Formats: sequence, structure tokens, C-alpha cells
Amino acid sequence: MGFKDDQIIVIAPGSKVTLAQLGLPESFTPARVRVHSRMFAAEEEGQWEPYKIRVKGRQQNQATGSGTEADGEDVAVEESLILEEDVLSEDGAVWPLKGGRIVDWSCFYGLMNHVYNSLNPPFHTPILLIAEPVWTPKDHEKITQFFFEKFKIPAFALIDSAIASCYAFGSQNATVVDIGQEKADITAISDFVPHDRGRAIALPNCGGEAMTQTLLKLLGPRGFKREMCEQLKRSPICEILPPGTSLPGGLDSGKEAVSNPAAAASTGATGSGPGHRNTAAALGSAPIGPGPNTEVGEEPRDEEDNEGVLDVASIVAGGKMSEYLARKEKEKADKAASKKKGSDATTQQAKAGRLPNSRRERTSFMYEDHALLDALKNQNLSGEKIAEAQAALDEGSHREHQTSEGISSADSDATGARKPVKGIIRREIEVGIERFQAASDGLLERIADAVYRTIISVEEVNKRSELWDSMIFVGNGSKVRGFKEALLATLTSKYMISPSSATIFTSEIPSNISTPTGTGANTPQPQMQPPHAGSHVNPLLLAATTAQVPHLNPPTALSQHQSHNTHSSHGQTPTSIKTVKIPEYFPEWKEYGYEEAAFLGAQVAARVLFVVDQGNNKGFMNRTDYNDQGPSGIHDYSL
Repeated sequence: MGFKDDQIIVIAPGSKVTLAQLGLPESFTPARVRVHSRMFAAEEEGQWEPYKIRVKGRQQNQATGSGTEADGEDVAVEESLILEEDVLSEDGAVWPLKGGRIVDWSCFYGLMNHVYNSLNPPFHTPILLIAEPVWTPKDHEKITQFFFEKFKIPAFALIDSAIASCYAFGSQNATVVDIGQEKADITAISDFVPHDRGRAIALPNCGGEAMTQTLLKLLGPRGFKREMCEQLKRSPICEILPPGTSLPGGLDSGKEAVSNPAAAASTGATGSGPGHRNTAAALGSAPIGPGPNTEVGEEPRDEEDNEGVLDVASIVAGGKMSEYLARKEKEKADKAASKKKGSDATTQQAKAGRLPNSRRERTSFMYEDHALLDALKNQNLSGEKIAEAQAALDEGSHREHQTSEGISSADSDATGARKPVKGIIRREIEVGIERFQAASDGLLERIADAVYRTIISVEEVNKRSELWDSMIFVGNGSKVRGFKEALLATLTSKYMISPSSATIFTSEIPSNISTPTGTGANTPQPQMQPPHAGSHVNPLLLAATTAQVPHLNPPTALSQHQSHNTHSSHGQTPTSIKTVKIPEYFPEWKEYGYEEAAFLGAQVAARVLFVVDQGNNKGFMNRTDYNDQGPSGIHDYSL
């Protein structure tokens, strides 16, 4: 049973966003359909809607079969509601996946039905679904039964997300670190087979949500809401700096350590004696003593810091939108006047704008205020009035929104074109060095420790060094600027030792060779190395067709002659830590980024399983197999 490229469906369910695509292009591309992984309860119990249904208005209709006013009879009038779909609102949404786990099966089925209908596939369409590592065998059976029974598909297959990532990078041995929304998965893979022992699955407080909560803890006192911190995390100004990097303008940036606290408290100097009076107060540039505008005492009061971020949605809901708009206009006028007067200040701002983000103490980002948009819609204003209010409140340019994680505010259609988003209200929010501290709660250290435990649990010691040298960082949680580099630096600083240290107490001569004697009888002779077993075979095709069927793996001379005493380098601690080279033969993915590489790998696997192998090695379950074995048979076919 074979299939064509244009018949295959690939689906990747996620806690935040679900990816899907119908058909495999000649050059694999990012997912064409992206929908938020949430549904809304419909009026009928057990049914789900993809968008929030909002009451737009009411209209009166004359009942059929009634008399008319000319007849002198009463006219029966029925009132009906005018409903509309709100594609932006998430009020009342149900998210069926939490931390990768399916927590609401009815909602999950509704989400899969919505994705399938969005693709509008033909009848004879196989499906490859990317499975989360946390899913149990029972979960696999329930999903298999749903797809076969609901959509009457001819074939179905499941692929582990970590294995799919390896397919994308073309690496049969790797350590896959997948950073999701609420969790992280770390998997060691050898020959496209995951090591279940020591595998870190669904680690809590190690995903993108943990970074959002850290920002909320830091910025909450200033009036920041969770959604503000989420958008800040996705913006380019949020950056994870490598360990030991000084924060711009912070206490650890360009300042000498205080050796004499008493001197610092009284004079502002960092210590006793000459050469320590470096601050403005110590040099006499600022008065000493308590009170405002002093080096020691109360901090200068900043109006913005005192007020924090205004809750404009509450202001609008309270009927004070006119006062707020008048205040904003006055602020704009004052700002324009100050620019004209102070050319020096303008020059300084221009210089600060040319600095890299890591050296700016303060900067701003554009925040999309969906709560403000909901507040406007709840005012029962006409469409024209809402449009005028949006234009007055919007502080940014109207353009199609694409966040830094590639998640659109509105879902895509089946052709990959994004639906137009109307009425986005953007506000400019200023933030300080808190934007560099999203991972300041030990997030990197927790993930690094889990990576070490996963690799050290691999029983084949001689493969551990290769796993350290084949790191793959994926997941939209890792898309925060500087995250991958900071995690790699953390792993290096905590666990890597220099090669010279690693060989101090180990011999470079294999233990099965005795020490050479003066006669030369025991001099080690060069040994012939066997050729690589897969040197003439596509490793992806080889893995897809033989990994699950051990007796099909070709024997190699290396496996027959390999000694258990072969030197295995330094198995406990790595001497080098590297990432797998990013493939360069997918131009669309090169521009987009490889955080969603599991979807790319699933496309590769789908072509191998459904088109090349065609089920000869049980790469997928077909309809006949399902009818004979039932849902439990999927365990014999899953990758």
C-alpha cells in the first residue's frame, strides 16, 4: 500500500500551538497551518467551537403565520441574537494539553477535529502524528482509535518528538533538549532509538512559562500582568545573558566591590583610603545625607516607577476613556516640546538607541492589549465608534502580527495564508534590566542537571561522549533570545573538564595490549578498521526500515570484533560539549528557525514511511491491521 506526497497529513499537537500540514512539498517547509491549542465549549454539551462566540447584537423578526397590522390583529415578534466569532479572545478557553499531558480528552478530540477540517483533506489520506514523550501506551491507543473511527483514514502512525528532531538534523545519535511551554524533555538517542532509562520527561518549571512567571515576579509590583510578561518574553528585547555577564547599569556593572560598608554608608566611597572615592557622592558631585537627590538615602522618585503600567482596560471599562486620551495627548505634546528644547538630550537618546540590547539599561517594546480590546467590545459601541477608539488608543502601526515565537494572533487557513487580524491595539511599554532576568530563578541549572543525569544514565559508556558532542536544542521555549547559548555555557561551566585533566589517570593504549618489550615482540601492530556499515545507505531510510526490526540490521565486523576492554574516553564527565550542525539544505527552515524541528523531522519520516517503505517494515498501521488487532496494535508500528 503506497501513498503520494500530496496525500499525507502531519500533525504536531502542543500545549500552546498545534501545527499541521496536508501534503509534503519537494523542499520541506514550516507548518502551513497553525492553530492555538484551545477550544470553547459550545451550547450543546460535548461539542466544541474553535473561537469564542460573542453576542454582537439583537434583531426583531416577525413570526411566520401571524397577522399584519393592517388586519387589526396583533403581530407576533420574535427576538433573535446576532452572533459573531471572536478570533482573538481567549476568555473562557479550554486548553486540553497541560505540560504535554492530555488533561481533557473531549476537548482534545474537538481540537483534532478542528485541525482536520481546516486542512480539508481528500478521502484517501494517511496521518502521521507527533507524540509527546509523556504520553502513555494507553494514550496512544485512545488516539489511534479516535483517528481511525472518526476520520476513516487508511493508515496511521505515531512518531516520538525526540526521534523526529533527530530526523530533522540528520543525526542518529544525539541528546535532544526540548523546551516547551510548561516543561522540558531531555532524551538521549542512539541509532534513532531513545534510551528510556534516565530519560527526563515533562520536567516541571523548566519551560517558557517558568520564564514568564519569573518576569511577572519581578515586574508585577509595577503593574505588569501575565500577558504583558509573556509578550515581553517573546519580544527581541528580552534576552538571556551568559552566566557571569554584568547587567547594564546594575550593581555588578562597572562598580567596585564594597570593602568598607561603613565608609560606603557615610561617604559613598567603596572602601577606606585613596582610590575608592569613585561615586558621584564620594567625589562631591551630589550631597550626602538622607532625603531625595542624594547618594545615600531615599532613591529618586520616578513618576513612571511609582505609577507602574496603567491598566487601560479598567480605565475604559470605568467610562474614563476620554480623560485617558486627553492625558496621552498632553504627554505627547510635552515630549515633542522637550525634544525641541534639549538637543543634547536628544543626542544622548540617539546614542543609546545605537547600543546593543545587552548594554541598554532601559528600552521599550510594543504590547498588544487584548484585554483593552475586549473592554471596548463590551461597551456595546457601534462598529464605527470601536474603530475610532482603536485608532485613538493604538500606539503602534497596524500590521499583520507575528510574534517572535512564530505564533500568530489569529489562526492560519488551510492554504497557509494568515487570516486578517482587525483592531489590534498596541501600547509602548518601557522596561529595565528585568528583561535580562527571565532565567534568574535557576532555570538553566535545573535543565543542565537533567541533561547530565540523562546522559550519565546511558548504559553504553562509550557512547556518552558522542551524546555530549551532539546536543540538539528545540522547542519554542528555547526561542528566547540568547537562551541556547546561555544553556550551553551553563553545561560547559558545570560539567566539562579539559582534555588534559581527563587523561591524567587513563592510558591511551587499549588495555588488551601488553606493554612492548625490548625485542619488539609485543609492539602494537596497526589494526584494520572495518568500513562503516551504512556508508552506502541513507541513514534516515536505514533507521526507518530497520530500527524497529532488529534482525534486519546488517551485521558489521566492528560488532563481531569489538572488545569489552576498548578504551571509552572519559565516560563520567565530558571533555567537550557541542551542538549538532544545523542542516543547510532546507532554505525555508533556515530563515524560520529550527525550534520546531520536530515537525521537519516528521515530514522526513512521513515520506520514508508512507512513500518509500510503503509499510513493508511495519512503519505504520493500515486499516486492515486496525480491524484485525484493534487500537492496541499501534505499539507494534510506532516509531
